[in-house]
Amino acid sequence: MGKILVLGLGNTLLQDEGIGVRVIERLQEDYEFPEDVQVLDGGTRGLTLLSYFEGVSKLLIVDAVKAGKEPGTLIRLEGEEIPAFFSPKISPHQEGLPDLLFTARLLNLYPQEVVLWGIEPLSLEPGLELSPLLASKVKELVEKVVEELHRWGVKPRKKSEVAELT
Repeated sequence: MGKILVLGLGNTLLQDEGIGVRVIERLQEDYEFPEDVQVLDGGTRGLTLLSYFEGVSKLLIVDAVKAGKEPGTLIRLEGEEIPAFFSPKISPHQEGLPDLLFTARLLNLYPQEVVLWGIEPLSLEPGLELSPLLASKVKELVEKVVEELHRWGVKPRKKSEVAELT
């Protein structure tokens, strides 16, 4: 089995657009991961993230997803479903998730399995904090990411449990 990449995407300057980054921050604060799992804040780095795809067999993305659903709705997409939902672009020069995945295919870097856990945003207005609605969903989204990793045979350990053992 190759490496697993857990990738949070989003712009933390636009309220709920930063949900992927906030979930990654919580995962890094609360869990320890095996060596073959990388948990990465991808922010808005676009195609520069391709170097992290090298040797990755499973990719788990966390992002805001504009799917026309009720704000706060959790959304799970996999494989070919993912590029159908274009992430918001801040400027015409910014690459979105579909661009990243398409380029990964062209370069033979596309992982064997790709899953996206997303959430319908409430607000994409300028602001450093998530809307109260999405802030209340961070824990649930973290749990969904951990459950997905469990399905892949990865057992992240809560740092509080690790501290008790030492």
